[in-house]
Amino acid sequence: MKHLLLALLLGAASATGFAPLGLWPLTIAAYALLIAMTISRQRLRSAFATGWAFGVGQFMVGLNWIATAFTYQAAMPAWLGWIAVVLLSLYLAVYPALATAIAWRFGKAMPLTFVLFFAAAWIVTEYLRAFVFTGFAWNPLSAIAIAHIGSGDVANGLASSARWIGTYGVSGLIVLLAGAFYLGWQRRWTAALGIGALPVAASIAGVIAVSSIATVDPDASAIRVIQPNINQNEKWDADLALRNFNRLVERTGETGDEPRLIFWPEAAVPEFIEDDPMARARISSLLGEEDLLLLGASKLIWENIENGRRRTIGARNAFYVMDANGDLLARYDKAHLVPYGEYLPMRPVLESIGLSRLAPGDLDFWPGPGPQTLELPGFGTVGGQICYEMVFSGEVVERANRPDFLFNPSNDAWFGAWGPPQHLAQARLRAIEEAMPIIRSTPTGVSAIIDARGVVADHIPYHQAGTIDARLPAPAPPTLFSRFGNILPMIFAAMLIGISLLLGWRERRRG
Repeated sequence: MKHLLLALLLGAASATGFAPLGLWPLTIAAYALLIAMTISRQRLRSAFATGWAFGVGQFMVGLNWIATAFTYQAAMPAWLGWIAVVLLSLYLAVYPALATAIAWRFGKAMPLTFVLFFAAAWIVTEYLRAFVFTGFAWNPLSAIAIAHIGSGDVANGLASSARWIGTYGVSGLIVLLAGAFYLGWQRRWTAALGIGALPVAASIAGVIAVSSIATVDPDASAIRVIQPNINQNEKWDADLALRNFNRLVERTGETGDEPRLIFWPEAAVPEFIEDDPMARARISSLLGEEDLLLLGASKLIWENIENGRRRTIGARNAFYVMDANGDLLARYDKAHLVPYGEYLPMRPVLESIGLSRLAPGDLDFWPGPGPQTLELPGFGTVGGQICYEMVFSGEVVERANRPDFLFNPSNDAWFGAWGPPQHLAQARLRAIEEAMPIIRSTPTGVSAIIDARGVVADHIPYHQAGTIDARLPAPAPPTLFSRFGNILPMIFAAMLIGISLLLGWRERRRG
């Protein structure tokens, strides 16, 4: 039991490498020690348990923000949030446990083989975590390579290699780096240098690749990003509706001498604007003649019943493109919904025991069709990802119709102090993978402009009202990852397994 407690503590320490702390050297050290602990286990189930305890520690600390979401609703007790964090961590820890078990099964006799199998297994299991049971891809290990927020910070070379091998491939490189430290500690210098050379080479190549990307065009479209600083406990308060709207009005500002793209957050207004012409008129009056507004709002889904009447049967979480006439030119519907947040699985069963979803209202949200490219007359094209859809590597762009940029309206006010910077880090990884600018507008932060290198060109800090006035960054040519997606990290994992099998074969011949 002592070694499981130690693994739990190591996992907790490894979570400090993610935003907002960004103590990535501790994460590398924790993974090196995890390798040392796992390879010394005598049984497969012990290796599995070691990885599981490590994962529980990492997810419980890294996902502590989930508990905050339960404080913004009255249907369930707030303490249930910590139960949710623990239960989710117990499940998510299965994936690192599988990685340690696979590495032990095939590499326990050779430290170098173990490290290679561990990196490969980590890539595959992290990918599986992103879609099994609808998926929860939050905080891939690669996010420690890009955890700092500051505007103008260049994404380091290791993160930049996501343009070739994606987020999950970069996670494998980080495991290799930890493995190199472990092998060095074992005085296996040749193996340590060989393994460590891979992430170092990838970092150098990443820096070279992004250094030639041009992101500033003085003739590009003018944009304004709005962060009204409306807290979650204020958002749906009817008594504060006028005040909340005025905050958006104030930040939107006067019309200017040139057309603007204006960005409001997810669920920026409570009205169902598709069915409410008065709300559209009030909002569109803020726009200049050639301005376009991208704003989050909900859409009701209706069902016709007898005598020409209809009833609501669901809703969609959407963002709209609105012009100065109040016309809705396009709409994107969120496709990857949050279980228990936007819909309640097995509703009759869970409602009977007093559980509810976190978002207000009795209607479940329905999913949209997936990534779409929308036309913005006079401004090009945009792709949409609402809130946490942005964390799913390889699933954010309509590949057959590549947009000029991505808009990520979000409501991170649910997520405490740790969730928003973690969300931003993962959005930056998407920008690197797709070589595409991302515009984020949130009620309380962190709103940001991310260029095609993954650099935060400008941002509004958490819990501050503000605006960003800028030029729309240019996209870069499609990356290898944007063309082929997550088949690339799987090929990388297969290569690592192939190298480890070859080394094992050579070792057996020598013996």
